Amino acid sequence: MYPYLLLIHSSVRWIVLFFIIFSIFRCILGLISKGSFGKTDHLVRIFTITFSHLQLVLGFILYFQSPIVRSFFFNPTESFFIPEARFFASTHISLMIASVILLTIGSAISKRKKEDPEKFKNLLFWNSISLFLIFIAIPWPFSPLSQRPYLRGF
Repeated sequence: MYPYLLLIHSSVRWIVLFFIIFSIFRCILGLISKGSFGKTDHLVRIFTITFSHLQLVLGFILYFQSPIVRSFFFNPTESFFIPEARFFASTHISLMIASVILLTIGSAISKRKKEDPEKFKNLLFWNSISLFLIFIAIPWPFSPLSQRPYLRGF
């Protein structure tokens, strides 16, 4: 089951990234054009939150099944000096939890704003910070923290 969840988790990240980047694009466009926060913006906000929460749940399941994380907690003093173990046991999960919390806060605050420019500004701010944290926490092939392929296979 672990390899399948890893494949799904790796694939869903692209959906999450798409919706966050698309949301940021819509916010910038809405601020520049002084447009209204329409149905599309509302749906993008909802899909961003939905897929980020799904990704977080998948991440939690993987976290507790991961052989890397298990070895870290079995022998933390030695594993702490292994960058990959340290990254997945602490850095990756901490930054991803923080980014989903920030996305959720931004979505909730934006939903309650009355003026459309305020909705756009709010979402732009929170989604941008979250995207920055996600870019740090993803194990990109070029990352100095831990490298993984763009798409996982079996």
